[in-house]
Amino acid sequence: MSAAATLVFDLDGTLADTAPDLMGALNFVLTREGVEPLPVAASRRLLGAGGRALIQRGFAEAGRPIDAATLERLFVDFLDHYNAHIADGTRLYPGVVAGLDRCAAAGWRLAVCTNKMEASSKLLLGELGVLDRFAFVCGQDTFGVGKPDPKPLIETIRAAGGDAARAVMVGDSKTDVAIARAAGLPVICVDYGYTDIPVADLGPDRVVADFDAVFNAAVELIGATTEARSP
Repeated sequence: MSAAATLVFDLDGTLADTAPDLMGALNFVLTREGVEPLPVAASRRLLGAGGRALIQRGFAEAGRPIDAATLERLFVDFLDHYNAHIADGTRLYPGVVAGLDRCAAAGWRLAVCTNKMEASSKLLLGELGVLDRFAFVCGQDTFGVGKPDPKPLIETIRAAGGDAARAVMVGDSKTDVAIARAAGLPVICVDYGYTDIPVADLGPDRVVADFDAVFNAAVELIGATTEARSP
């Protein structure tokens, strides 16, 4: 009998629309430093690489340099503010709960691999009522390196009890496509997330317009992956 499939999901822009609260935390530190706040619409080009990168990009938008010591100081304040307001405006995308339940009913293992910090990821998923659906949650700090390095994805699959030969990455950006390719996995991209490049141009194996379509796309890819790796 073949091993159960494993689906590994990105969090921001894939499972949940986190932009309101992430941009709120960014603007909290920007305005305190005399930098103009940025609109939530800017999230499509700013999010995806973690909090430190978000702060750096926020300063870059204003043409302001930021040194390493200041970045670390602001990151602590950003994280404190974000965790205190982590689900003020954040919501799961339509179809996520039903889609996760459908995958679970099929016997699949579910996990999360994100560039958000692990504690923040678990806090948010708990606030949104879906933490218990995932066998493992990996953050940027879980394995000492973030996406697109393949290590977090490979180790997430292992920690979830899965088999990389029957695993699929589900994300919304070039970072997710890059980590899947580096790990040798197929990748599904949702087209509603945080990227200023159309996801179809990034070369994922499948593009879906809503979360409801993830299940069928994964079925196709898991079958294709199994056949490709069979002797």
